[in-house]
Amino acid sequence: MSTALHTLAQPCRHLEEVRKSRFLAQAAPADSAEQALAFVRAASDPSATHNCWAWRIGQDYRFNDDGEPGGTAGRPILQAIDGQGMDRVAVLVTRWFGGIKLGAGGLARAYGGAAAECLRPAPRVPIVAMARLALRCGFAELALLKARLKELGARFEREDFDAGGVALELQLPERLAAEAQARVVDLTRGRSEASRLD
Repeated sequence: MSTALHTLAQPCRHLEEVRKSRFLAQAAPADSAEQALAFVRAASDPSATHNCWAWRIGQDYRFNDDGEPGGTAGRPILQAIDGQGMDRVAVLVTRWFGGIKLGAGGLARAYGGAAAECLRPAPRVPIVAMARLALRCGFAELALLKARLKELGARFEREDFDAGGVALELQLPERLAAEAQARVVDLTRGRSEASRLD
């Protein structure tokens, strides 16, 4: 059985009614706490009764009950994220109160259920573990090195030029890091090597 985690391919939403209260779940991919909180701020409805949310990014997570009884909203949303095998995801569930109290169990089921129903059918993409590498090379080797590393899916994050050559930092899929390191040695005939930054 695969334990690969997934993130959302795109934002998604799900609306349901529970005993006259409306629950709108909205979810979006998030690569950082800042992105998750920016999504929550942008998607929250200030006129709603509650805007409860949770996000998970690797080992980091946060949740907020926004005035609902403790543990009845944010935590069930986080449990829905985990239950769907998702990571790097933020979920906001907005509630408009319909006049009928749901009780603690009913609230937890409504918030967690809306979040799960939002995530369950959503298009997802697997999360690929990435490695970061750094290397120095001469000007003459730069174009060939960049082209051959791009073939492995490398994204270049920094290029610093000085009199002696170029310092590069790049990111690429973890499973291709050793191959990238071997390519650097081969293409520079041993004059350069890529070291890991992570």
